Amino acid sequence: EGYRTAPSAGALYPLELYLAVGEVEGIASGVYHYDSRSHQLIKNVDGDQRKNLARSALKQYWIKDAAVIVVFAAIYERTTWKYGKRGIRYAHMEVGNAAQNLYLQAELLGLGTTAVGAFDDEEIAVLLKLPTDTKPLLLMPVGRKIK
Repeated sequence: EGYRTAPSAGALYPLELYLAVGEVEGIASGVYHYDSRSHQLIKNVDGDQRKNLARSALKQYWIKDAAVIVVFAAIYERTTWKYGKRGIRYAHMEVGNAAQNLYLQAELLGLGTTAVGAFDDEEIAVLLKLPTDTKPLLLMPVGRKIK
């Protein structure tokens, strides 16, 4: 029914997930939007965008080496219509909870990840072709741990 594994104020679910896929067996490089209702990835942009995302992340080029960069974004209006400005805070709390779930899943799979908050919001939005009401909040590159 499109429910999520992280708590959401009023069950309003402001978060949207995008994946910048580079080198993943069985899926073509590109940017995908996760549709929670159909539990599917829908291609948004063709081609590997990891290097472009790294450049937009204040030239943190190390993130381009991850197999996938998960981008958490929010549609604030989903919570602000009910909670006013506090709805923005609730979306930020939700991204923390969702990111924790990604950390836990990555660890379970023997993968590494970290939160990246330093990036140019507008550049990321353009690269991912985000709708105008969708704001990027957090990047999480995911890949094999370096031993």
